Amino acid sequence: MHISLDNAGKRFRLDWIFRGLTYHIPFGARCAILGPNGSGKSTLMKVLSGHLSLTKGSIRYHVDDKTLAPEDIYRKIAYAAPYIELIEEFTLEEAIRFHSRLKPLLPGFDEKRVFEILALPRAKHKEIRFFSSGMKQRVKLALALCSNTPILLLDEPATNLDVQGIDWYKNLIQDYAGERTVIIASNDPHDAEFCPVHLNILEYKQAAGSRQ
Repeated sequence: MHISLDNAGKRFRLDWIFRGLTYHIPFGARCAILGPNGSGKSTLMKVLSGHLSLTKGSIRYHVDDKTLAPEDIYRKIAYAAPYIELIEEFTLEEAIRFHSRLKPLLPGFDEKRVFEILALPRAKHKEIRFFSSGMKQRVKLALALCSNTPILLLDEPATNLDVQGIDWYKNLIQDYAGERTVIIASNDPHDAEFCPVHLNILEYKQAAGSRQ
């Protein structure tokens, strides 16, 4: 599954967040979207996920020569971000079960396997609302990585993680990302150190500001 952006731009009212973005992300790529806070990384990630539509240009998802319909995109993407909320009233066990019914898990995975990967042994029957911010981030990352989707979108994946949690996240990528396309947005290059392809959103921020 490939992603192609053609002259893509996103504007909120009179302000262009980015503009003139033409980019191709082949299947299996490891791509980092880099830039400081407020530069438009999350906006681009929301466009890639289908949560936002473009103001200008186009985005296409295609397998070989077949373009996927917009309503089918969400089935192909697992998305983790600090602004995506978990259902706070669920216990961890219920959250994993609910997620696995929405998006199938990787082959050979079950709810028990996801729980083991999380390494939160005393949290199984605890409601999410009582989790620390770091624990919630672990849950978001594990649910995304363990979903059987060809594309992984991870926005600021190390947010709220301590040193041990960051090591856990990097091992998670190494062990379970497989040959899928992984797109990571971060203001810290270390979060995406395994991504050989870099897209600097500031280049398209500057382009947006230079054209009417």
